Order: sequence, then C-alpha cells, then structure tokens
Amino acid sequence: MISEQLKAEANHNKQDFAVETHLSYAQQNNSAWMTYLAQIERVKPFLGDLTQYIDTLKNPKRALIVDVPVVMDDGSIRHFEGYRVQHNLSRGPGKGGIRFHPNVDLNEVMALSAWMTIKTAVLNLPFGGAKGGIRVDPRQLSDAELERLTRRYTSEVSHIIGPQKDIPAPDVGTNPRVMAWVMDTYSIEQGHTVTGVVTGKPVHLGGSLGRVKATGRGVFVTGCQIAQKIGLPIAGSRVAVQGFGNVGSEAAILFAETGAKVVCVQDHTGTIFNEAGLNTQALQQHVQQHGGVAGFADATEIEAEAFWDVQAEILIPAALEGQITAERAEKLQARLVLEGANGPTYPEADDILHRRGVIVVPDVICNAGGVTVSYFEWVQDMSSFFWSETEINQRLDTIMRDAVADVWNKAQEKNCNLRTSAYILACERILMARKERGIYPGK
Repeated sequence: MISEQLKAEANHNKQDFAVETHLSYAQQNNSAWMTYLAQIERVKPFLGDLTQYIDTLKNPKRALIVDVPVVMDDGSIRHFEGYRVQHNLSRGPGKGGIRFHPNVDLNEVMALSAWMTIKTAVLNLPFGGAKGGIRVDPRQLSDAELERLTRRYTSEVSHIIGPQKDIPAPDVGTNPRVMAWVMDTYSIEQGHTVTGVVTGKPVHLGGSLGRVKATGRGVFVTGCQIAQKIGLPIAGSRVAVQGFGNVGSEAAILFAETGAKVVCVQDHTGTIFNEAGLNTQALQQHVQQHGGVAGFADATEIEAEAFWDVQAEILIPAALEGQITAERAEKLQARLVLEGANGPTYPEADDILHRRGVIVVPDVICNAGGVTVSYFEWVQDMSSFFWSETEINQRLDTIMRDAVADVWNKAQEKNCNLRTSAYILACERILMARKERGIYPGK
C-alpha cells in the first residue's frame, strides 16, 4: 500500500510536470492559452480547499466560432472567422474587448478571456471574463467594409451578448467608432437603444469621459505605487516603451510629466532611441500623422532586438502578448516591468526576472485601468447619470491603488511574486463564488 508521503510526492511531481509542460509548450509554440494554464497551475498550492474547483478556471464556459461573410466594395464576398469566448461568469456578466487582427485565433481569444476573468476579480469588479475577435487586418479594409464586417459579426454573436450577459469593449484594431456600430446593430435587433451593451463608445453615445486614456493611466498609477515600495524614484528614471498606441503613449506621457526620461519606444514601424529623453507629446503627434514612430526626427533608429538591451529602469511592454521570452529576460536591464499589454511575459521568463530581482507588475492589475473605467461607463449607462472626468480619474486612482496594496500585501504574506499574488486573490474570489453558487443540477 502506497504511503501518504509517497502519494504526496507523486502529486507534487505530477503538478511540477504539469507546470513545466505548460510553460515549455507555451514558449515553444507561442500558445497564450498554455501560458495562462501554467499560471493557474502555479496558484494551486495556495488555494487550500478551493483547489477542488480549480478546473472551473481551466475550461471556458462558452466558446463561439462564427462565419462572418462580408460584401466587399468590388462586389465580391469574403468570409472572415470570428470568435466570442465567455471564460467565466461566476461573479457577473462577461467583460472583454473585441480584437481585429490577422493573428486572432481561438487559442488567443480563450487566453484573453481568461485573463479578463482574473483581471476583473483582482480589481473586485462585478464581472466575469470574456473576449472576442475577428481574424482580419482592418487596415486593409475600407471604412464601409469595416462597418459591414462589424455589423455582421455583432449580429452573429448578439444572442450571447447584452448588458446583463456579456459586455464587449475596444481592443487591438477596434475603437469607439466600431463600438458605436456594435451598439447600433444590437439595439436595432432589440428594437430600442441599449447603450450598456458595450463600453468604450463615443462619449455622445453614452461613453465615459476618461475611457480612452484609462488603461495607460492605470499603468502609470500602478507603476508609481510599486516604484515607491521598492525605493525607485520616478524623477530621473529611464523608461522604455514597446507599443505607442493609447496605452503606451498615455503611460509614457504621464511618466515624462513626472520627471522620467522616455529613452526608447518601439512599435510595428520601428524602434527609436534618445538617451536624453524623447518628447512624448511630439512623438504622439508624429504617430497620429504618420501611423508609427519610424521617422521621428528627434531620435536615432536602432535594430528591433536592441530594444531589449536598452539601459532603462522601467520597461513597459504595451504591444501584444508573448514578447518577453526567457532569452530576453536574461538581458533586460530594467528594475521594474509594467505589463501594459496582456500576457507579454512567458512563465519561464517570469521565473528568470524573479530570480534576477526584477519586479513585474502583472497585466491583470497593471493594465486594468481600462476595464475599471469600462465598469464606470456601464454603471453610468445603466443609471443614465454621468460623472465628470475628474471624478472618473479620482475613482480610478482609488480602485487601482487599493488593488495594488492588496496584491503587494498578499505577496508579502505568501512570499511570492506579484503575479502569483494577484492570481491568488483573483482565484480565491472566483472559486468562492463558484462554491457558494453551487453546481446545477446537483446530485
């Protein structure tokens, strides 16, 4: 008969094997979903009796794949593949963006929906996690084609979205105008205007003030909080930013206004460097006019891979997932990594950064400013009462700072890094909700 000790060792080895398998597969195959599963496996030892419900987090509640036929401007018909995944709804309706990008697939959307589940729970918002997307390069479509694509996709997923079911928002490749088309299409099918079906809408259609800048502001607020705790002064610190859209540009501008030097910025058009610090306001205007950072006059262009060698105290990956590999983690010079993007760091890279003493503020809290103001927008739409931008920013800052404090304190209590701490908090809240709601039908 196997002893209890041998059983425990067998279970421990099985768990280690599962973590290593997920971790290795994630990096070798660029699998966002396997990265997420590896992150969940690492939290299991901290969950006690709630571990019996852990498979709830390993299985999306609902995944929908839709065909999206579109009549193109030349009269031809093209078919696009669309997705909407609702990962977990135990704590409230689904919440998550819609992504238009050539690399969108089910694996990615599942992972992004799962990270939204964790993110809303860490912030203690009354939502679950969801995500949607279409495999398309929106830059290759005319405005009319983009509108037809959006409206047909909305029609295909309209039976599972709604202000009490699942509330989409903008993501990579989408914007307030796209959200207006989603709201209008859904409202037409319902027979009345339903502003609360999406967030991130234009302000005059029920959108919230402060929403566009919220994610970047959240990166800045959480970064300042953690920098203070580790004794890193913002003034004089060098900052490197990957991605200069709404998130990266707003975070860069706020850090520069606080006395930091943004020395390097990378996007899909190139990588620019200025040791004395880039003029972030001028760079934002350049990007708006030219579509990217390449060609900015007051900077030197460097090789893309050289971005990871730049001497900077703060690194902000604010582009796509899977950017910080084990190899890049070994050479990063930053003391503080602020994950403006979703899933930019592989689990193996996370371990390396932790070993090297680099503090990583994980995506599920660092870039949660957007979903927090989306929550404010949803509340305002449901009540038809709207707040000023000053009120929005004050509420956002308070929620973000409280969440950072909770995550920091849990990390100190459990002697773990901030990502594991955030996952412990989120999983406890989600799985407690699962436990209290029970399984229907029962025995």
